[in-house]
Parts: sequence; structure tokens; C-alpha cells
Amino acid sequence: MPIVRWEPFRDLVTTQDRLNRLFNETMGRFVGGEGIRSVAWVPPVDIYETEQNIVLKAELPGIDPKDVEATVHEGTLYLKGERKYEHEVKEESYHHVERAYGSFARSFELPASVDADKVQAEFKDGILTLAMPKKEEAKAKRIKISAAK
Repeated sequence: MPIVRWEPFRDLVTTQDRLNRLFNETMGRFVGGEGIRSVAWVPPVDIYETEQNIVLKAELPGIDPKDVEATVHEGTLYLKGERKYEHEVKEESYHHVERAYGSFARSFELPASVDADKVQAEFKDGILTLAMPKKEEAKAKRIKISAAK
């Protein structure tokens, strides 16, 4: 087995280089040479089912409802929009930026039971709610059971 010379500072420099690269890549998403940049982001969504509807709720704080579009096409719900950068504050005045800006796009496959022509949307307190009614034939029907004589 060959003898390998241990150089502790070489390992330290390599670790520092890795940390610097990680930090620069992470912060580069938010602050680049041109200032604050738009980055890809994905708003969180909850989807649940009631007796009458499939309901989607998306968190879209700070977004104007005019900058959001929801469409249903061939059994898929498409949700897209944009959180625009606020220009009231100069970029050089920021100390720290964590919120993501820019466009987003999501798609969700819908069950065949959704009636795409009757989808209703409401935007309140930064939450977009889409109520997608089920077709009549897809709703559960209760069957009355009579006792045999």
C-alpha cells in the first residue's frame, strides 16, 4: 500500500470552494449582476373533492388576479401567471430577497367526471379557488333499500 501524504489545507480549500460555489449558485437565483431577477417558482396548491365538486386552491399572494390565467383543455387544467417585481423600492435598497418573482405554470390532469364548461373561479385574500363541478352522471346516487317481506 502506497504512502499518501496528508495535506489538511488542501481539503479545507476544496471544502471552501464547494461552499462558495453552493452559495453563489443559490444567491445567483435571487441577485445577479443586473440586480434582482425573476426565477421559476411554483405556487402551492391543494386539491380536494366534495360531493358536488373537485376544488383547487392555489396560494398566489401579491399577484393581481388579472395576471393569472386558468384554462381547461382536453381533461387538463392549466394554471399560469406571473408575480411582478415591485418597483416602488430601488433594487440597490434591498438587503435580502427570498420571495420569487416571475412566471409560473402548472397543469393538473382532471378526472373525466369534471364538467369543464361550468368551472367557477374566485380570487380572495391571495387564494385562487377553482370549483369544478362533477357531471350529473358521475355524482354518487343513493339507492333506497326496502325490506323484503
